[in-house]
Order: sequence, then structure tokens, then C-alpha cells
Amino acid sequence: MRRLYLIEPVVGVYAFAMFMTYPLLQQYIYRRLWTQLTGTPYPSSQNFSHCEDDNSSLSRQHDAVQREASLFFLYSELCFLFPSLVMSLLLVSYSDHCGRKVAIVLPLVGDLLFALSYFLVSHFSLSLNLLLGASFLTGLLGGPTSLIGGCFAYLADRCSEGRKTVRMALLDMLLGLLSGLASLCTGFFIRAAGFTWPFLTAALLHFLNLAYVLCVLRETVEPGGPAAGPGGPTWEAVRRRFQGAYLLFAASPQRRRALLILTLLAFAFYKVSKLGGMSIFILYELNAPLCWSELLVGYGSALSTAIYMGSFAGVYVLSRCLRDAYIVLFGLLSVTAGMIVAAFAKTTLTMFLVRLPLLFSIMPTPVLRSMMSKMVRSSEQGAVFACVAFVEMLSVGVAFTVFSSTYAATVSWFSGFSFLLASGLTLIPMALIG
Repeated sequence: MRRLYLIEPVVGVYAFAMFMTYPLLQQYIYRRLWTQLTGTPYPSSQNFSHCEDDNSSLSRQHDAVQREASLFFLYSELCFLFPSLVMSLLLVSYSDHCGRKVAIVLPLVGDLLFALSYFLVSHFSLSLNLLLGASFLTGLLGGPTSLIGGCFAYLADRCSEGRKTVRMALLDMLLGLLSGLASLCTGFFIRAAGFTWPFLTAALLHFLNLAYVLCVLRETVEPGGPAAGPGGPTWEAVRRRFQGAYLLFAASPQRRRALLILTLLAFAFYKVSKLGGMSIFILYELNAPLCWSELLVGYGSALSTAIYMGSFAGVYVLSRCLRDAYIVLFGLLSVTAGMIVAAFAKTTLTMFLVRLPLLFSIMPTPVLRSMMSKMVRSSEQGAVFACVAFVEMLSVGVAFTVFSSTYAATVSWFSGFSFLLASGLTLIPMALIG
């Protein structure tokens, strides 16, 4: 079979499978906890109005389930975070030596096992605690940041300096388009077939993606080749991979080291503010007074596709006339505006319109990655994307931990407080980039 240098199908199929699973598992956990805590079936209605503002008893039930659900997501994230921090740094950095595909294959195996775990739990009504073990195993195999980091390192191997920003923005747009389509399908899937079959479908997609990577995708770094550096597949080689990430800073000229550190810090705080705020969108939408059904949640998530398309268009146009740093600042302003609007969204129309000020909020992601990729040599691409993956995974963990606990503590008196916190945090990366 002819092998191809085509990483886009891997990212597209992965985004569809992952973002079909993510809103699915949030709603599944929410409904299971509702049944456990209230002893009644989850209220679902075709007219999307299954709770009322003046029903104090139902409002208290929603608050209790909201707190328990946010805490469960916090525990799940912590189980995933610690192993994935080490593995994301190791796998993407090690791909400089043994090939990029190692940073793609292992996370795909982890996500396949994760989807199968949810399928078994939902099909046989097993204990939710089993999902914490599935989260730990997924982190142990690298997780999404390892896979995305490996894909971006693969892309950096294949494109020139002048095309990196736009090509990486295109890859981010592909992530958004397929994730939006998957989120839209999720609501209809739940309504038609419940939770069991969507989880099984996600597992099948991960399996097909794994087959494509192993049988069709061509490697860009030959194991043991000149770009790989010394060392074999031993513990000494593993140590050298960690040392490579360390030397990326320790052995760099002072100016490059300062630029890398500032850019990584800006990337970290941007991810904390954006991911932290958007991670509670579904919980916020399920809560009173919105009380969205699975279909409206799917519509809202699908509408977020416009954010990725708008951000790609913004990068494509603005990169012709502005420096990278100004594009990042423009994207950060978009995050700030969107989170402020979300904090005070109390109607379905307003919650849909939140996506409008967020239209350029993804722009900092590919631009910051491109900026860091341009700072290092071709033989250091794996090391720099390993650092990016590590920082991104750490940021995701901090974001989920801080915002889940904050939302659980503030949902009863002001459920939009977490969005205001997210908008305030964007001031930090603005200052760093400035």
C-alpha cells in the first residue's frame, strides 16, 4: 500500500471522535448523577423547557447535581492530568528520535480504550468510579495533547517557515470544523439511540484512525536518522529525550531563551482562561434558567464551528499585514469579550450569540505554536512541541481544577462568575505578549 504524507485525516477523524465523546460524557455523567441524587428520571422535554425559574425545589436539585457533576469532572481530570504530563513531554520529545508516529499511535490507543470504557459503563450501568480508572489509563498513554503535539511536529517537518502559521491555523480550523459537526450529531444520536451507541461509534472511529496511521501514514523522521540524534530505544535514550527538552532552554542564547519562556507563559495563561471558561459551557447551559436539552447543547457546540472558521480567516488575512504578536493580542481581546457576554447570558438567544464575540478566540493557538516553531532548529521541533504539549496539558489541568471548583462554589449565587474570572485572566497573556 502506498504511504502518504497526509496528517489532516488523522486530525479530522480524531476531532470528530473526541468531540462527539466529550459533550456526550458530560451529559451522561450529569444524567446518572441526577438519577442517583434525586431518585427520579432526568427531566427531558421536546420543547426544551424542562425547568422553571419559580420552581425552587427543582432549582435546588439542579444546584446539587451541578456541584456533584463539576466535582466528578475535577476528579476525572486529576486522574488524567498527572500521568499525561510526563507522557506528553516524553512522547513528543522522543519523536525526534524514533519518529512522529509514536506520539500519535499511543494516544489513539488510549482514546480507543477510553471510549470502550464509557460504552461498557453506559451499556451495563456500571459504577461511575470505573471511569476514573479509564481517565488514568488514557493519561498514561499520552492523551490528546500528545497526539496534537505529534501532529503539529509532523506538520512542521513538512512545511517551510513562511507557511507554518497558515498551515497550523488550517489544522486548528479542521479540528474545529469536525468537532462542531460531531457535537451537532451528538444531540440527535442521544435522542435516537441513547448513550451506548455513540460511545461505540467513537471507539470504531479511533480504531479506523489507528489503522490509517499504522498502515498508510508515512513517517517524517526515520528512526536513528540524522535528525534523530544519538541513542537507541533504551532508558538512556529516554533520559536524553528529557534532557533535549531541558537543553532547549539551558543551552539557548539568552534572547531566544527569554522569548521562548515568555511565549510559553502567554500560551499557558491563554489556555487556562479560554479552556477554563469554555469547559463549563455545557454545565452552564444545562442549569437554570437555560435548561437546554441535548439537541440545544448540540446546536450550541456546532455553532462554535464558526469560531474556528473565523479564527482561520483572521489568521489568513491578518498574517499578510500584521506581525504575529498583534494577531495574538487581537485573539485575546476576542476571548475577553466573549467571556464577559457569557457571564450575563440568561436566555437561549444570548447564549447562542456568545459565539459572535468569540469569533477570533482561537487565533492565538496556531500563531503562538508557529512563533515557537520558528525560534528553533528543525532537529528541535519535537523538543519544542513536547514543551508546548506539556504546558498545554498542565494548563488544561489547572483550568479544569480551578474552574470546576470555582463553578461548584459559586453556582448557587452567581453561575456566571467563572466566565468573569476567565476574562480577567486574559490580561496576563496580553501583558506578556505586550
